[in-house]
Amino acid sequence: MKGAIAAGHPLTAAAGAAVLEAGGNAVDACVAAAFASWVCESMLTGPGGGGFMLVHSAGKTLVFDAFVAVPREPAEGEMLAVAVDFDGDTQQVFRTGPAAAGVPGTALGLEAAWRRFGTLPWAELAAPAAALARDGVELTPMQGYLHEILDGLLRHSPEGDAMYGGRVLRAGERFRLPDLAGTIERIAAGGARAVYEDLPFARADLDAYAVIEREPVSAPYRGCEFRSNPPPSSGGRLVALGLETLGDGFDVVRAMEAMDAARVPAAGGTTHISVVDARGDAASLSCSLGSGSGVVVPGTGIHLNNMLGEADLVASARPGERLTSMMAPSLVLEAGRPRLVVGSAGSERLRGAILQVVMNVIGKGLGVEEAVDAPRLHLDGGVVHAEPGLDGDVRWRERNLYFGGASAVEVRADGTLAAAGDPRRGGAGMVVA
Repeated sequence: MKGAIAAGHPLTAAAGAAVLEAGGNAVDACVAAAFASWVCESMLTGPGGGGFMLVHSAGKTLVFDAFVAVPREPAEGEMLAVAVDFDGDTQQVFRTGPAAAGVPGTALGLEAAWRRFGTLPWAELAAPAAALARDGVELTPMQGYLHEILDGLLRHSPEGDAMYGGRVLRAGERFRLPDLAGTIERIAAGGARAVYEDLPFARADLDAYAVIEREPVSAPYRGCEFRSNPPPSSGGRLVALGLETLGDGFDVVRAMEAMDAARVPAAGGTTHISVVDARGDAASLSCSLGSGSGVVVPGTGIHLNNMLGEADLVASARPGERLTSMMAPSLVLEAGRPRLVVGSAGSERLRGAILQVVMNVIGKGLGVEEAVDAPRLHLDGGVVHAEPGLDGDVRWRERNLYFGGASAVEVRADGTLAAAGDPRRGGAGMVVA
């Protein structure tokens, strides 16, 4: 097998699968898929956000921290509170606007990982995404749903309104991003720093931003080793705490109570990509715009993040420092080799999604597709939310992206691969034979 990839959109996964087919490694595939996600999942990710890539190669694991930094001179003005309605009953309020935007690092993070581990030409990895942006992509039912519930954020500014055609986009429509195509082409030709020429931050903030290489946090789980995103971000540590609380049992609510007691606030929309290549190396990438600031940089198609919208997170970080994050690109090793590569979207729900997928695969022995599809729980303020098939205080009528959007690749005992994108997010998994 040449590898496997799972992502939040079929075209995101297809971009990475094409790279695996061409002989690229896990990082090559992850980078190409990430570029494609800027187009296919533009409301969740893009060069205006931040993220983390966990890479496992030659027996070692490294995390590239390209998350958002606090600017020295944030934009002036008050933030706008916008409520996102998931199902008519459950809402989450996001604080957005120009003052919510932090210094992004996504493009630089992709480039740093590629320079360290990539094998195929940088421009070759970016080209398919630029073509997608120019030609347009047909919105899936899930993308149409996301455009609907995030409309107040996406079209908050005149540039955003123009970018999205002055109206709510619907499933089945073709969505083109010609300005973003030009931005991707500039990045392909001039490197990730090319995008910084257009951003409305102080030059000192942009020049000072650098990707940080970190050692992963780790924890034992049922004879395996779980590795994930380390501090100053909290997501990986919280999932590790949840797995330690689970132990040999399956009491998810108890594990979530332990995670909940140690949590910090988190911003919203995220996407995740998991890859394993022919050598058994792995890449796990989580990126986010938060819920988006509503600010689109004119002429670029770049939607800036709203990570400064979480006042509690910003209060603990000085200008120039990274914000903390719930994102937790993760890996489970068995006998020192990748057994499961996993991560999730879903704001505060992503840690529970990762916990439950790991528990299902490693603890219960489920295949990765069944593990990702299985109904989930989420503990919020002492209230247990439950998807159909599970008991809880609030029983949902159907599965919903409220419970996260996991993407996972499994290495089976016989060495074969399986991949699953979360149906809650319209995700896809592809195995390249």
